[in-house]
Amino acid sequence: MGRTVLVTGGTSGIGRAVAARFAADGADVVITGRRPDTVEPAAEELGVRGLACDSARPHQVAALAGELGGPLDVLVNAAGGLPARPAAGTPPLEALAQEWLSSVSANVLTAVLTTTAVSDLLAPGGTVVSIGSIGAERGGGSYGAAKAALAAWNATLAAALGPRDVTCNVISSGYVTGTNFFGDGMTEERHRRLVEETLLKRPGTPGDIAETVFFLASPGARHITGQTIHVNGGAFTTR
Repeated sequence: MGRTVLVTGGTSGIGRAVAARFAADGADVVITGRRPDTVEPAAEELGVRGLACDSARPHQVAALAGELGGPLDVLVNAAGGLPARPAAGTPPLEALAQEWLSSVSANVLTAVLTTTAVSDLLAPGGTVVSIGSIGAERGGGSYGAAKAALAAWNATLAAALGPRDVTCNVISSGYVTGTNFFGDGMTEERHRRLVEETLLKRPGTPGDIAETVFFLASPGARHITGQTIHVNGGAFTTR
């Protein structure tokens, strides 16, 4: 019988690649996203189950846990992203507060609420993987600070779930193409600069991250927990 896997933010980019990797292995995969109009077509295309859930909203996360019902083998916290832009004319301090609250909500609260809600469902031998960022250690502003908080929380989570034989790790991703992360903010110059920062001289792909997640959920990774795994082509070492 295949494993049961939950991937938040599984409709596109890294989350979608992770869902596809586990589905290809025969897992019973559930993906989430904030909007039904993105969740439903993605789930159909991947051949997985899809549930609309805003992982930053406690009542929706509680409902998600109820929908899952049975044992859960793998949880991948892939929901996240850059902060929402404050409306034009917002006073500077109010805009700053909105930015930071948005970053923490999208990148920390989503993982904390989801993991807490499904904690009792996690089976012995289970795995929790949260998608972090190189920005946590390289001056990423409010987004980077939120990803640093994610890693700090993961250390506490690993200590709490370790006695139940559940591993908990963070993947520190770098520049990954094929996602909606940058929106319209990516230029050719910026692309070249980010690629040049890597030791491998190529950007990452969602598949690179998905394969690492898959490994962390494999029998060969059962003694890896409480860690931040850098998957960024060596960019972390160049600055």
